[in-house]
Amino acid sequence: MAFELPDNLHPDCGPIAWMLGTWRGNGHGDYPTIDSFQFGQELIFTHDGRPFFHYMARSWIVDENNEKVRDAAIETGFIRGVGDGKFEILLTHNTGIAEIWHGEADNGKFEWTTDAVARTETAKEYTAGKRLYGNVEGDLLYAFDMAAVGQALQPHLWARLKRA
Repeated sequence: MAFELPDNLHPDCGPIAWMLGTWRGNGHGDYPTIDSFQFGQELIFTHDGRPFFHYMARSWIVDENNEKVRDAAIETGFIRGVGDGKFEILLTHNTGIAEIWHGEADNGKFEWTTDAVARTETAKEYTAGKRLYGNVEGDLLYAFDMAAVGQALQPHLWARLKRA
């Protein structure tokens, strides 16, 4: 599907303009403390002309036939362009976690690293993350590495999403 650059796009968001819109697809998850799983996911990136995108993601666990088993993670936040391809990201999760990230984008690649993580009293221990988003053949591919529950930073989620 073709993508048109919005007329009111703030220049600081230019390096990630390709992400605007709705993306859907499937992914995989794994971590030493849990069973491997497959999931469906929808990501939505919107803007209003100011130097940020609003981001919303929801996912659901699927079975071997790609049928929904149950709802899973939800996260939302803001990706703030600060110039020179650099970004500040603020996310909150339905699991009681809030994160501040910093990132850099160039040539269809967008990397994030956590700067700070806060959690509610009942949230699972989560200490750091790293994300890589890429525009590959017009699809959005991403990988999320996580450090949590006493484990070192390592692969956790990866997915391929198509523009809806």
